[in-house]
Amino acid sequence: MPQPSWKVNEIFYSIQGEGAHSGMPAVFLRLSGCTMGCDFCDTKYAFNDGKTMNGLEILVALAEHPCKTVVVTGGEPAEQDLPGLISLLKSAGHIVHLETNGAHDCDVSKADFVCVSPKKYVSPEMLKKADIIKLVIGQQTDLEDVKKYYNYENEKTTIYLQPESNKQENIDLCVKLLKEHPSARLSLQLHKFANIK
Repeated sequence: MPQPSWKVNEIFYSIQGEGAHSGMPAVFLRLSGCTMGCDFCDTKYAFNDGKTMNGLEILVALAEHPCKTVVVTGGEPAEQDLPGLISLLKSAGHIVHLETNGAHDCDVSKADFVCVSPKKYVSPEMLKKADIIKLVIGQQTDLEDVKKYYNYENEKTTIYLQPESNKQENIDLCVKLLKEHPSARLSLQLHKFANIK
């Protein structure tokens, strides 16, 4: 019987540069593939490139690093067997953080932390499962569209506004939005300021 496998773009050890855990060491497990294809995506190299790895190969690669926190990202991880991967990682004692565009509703209940970053479309059910909703804000962003995500805020879910490409005009726009809606938070891409992967 064939083992479950995933197409993996890269596995690397670094610092979380975005959102609620910015500055925290983590191992990044980047899956390949994303059908969304956003123009401003900063990981377009993960759209297609990658190699197929079974569960054991993934766990062996992760074990090379001293950190137990694994950030599953992409591409778009929910385009593969995401619940199976989360279960695999949890069974090996990892703390699992997930980054997804939320377009595909799936079971992420075993993940320790879920970041949904909506793009062209998003599942309302996935928004309800998010610990944070991270909104990329640029000059072309429909600001009225941004406001609809405020309805998903609660004791569990926080809104983070992330300026596209760390551009100053986008930072200024995020600050303006934050002053209007102070329960949200600013998410700068720390890893880009620090020039680390």
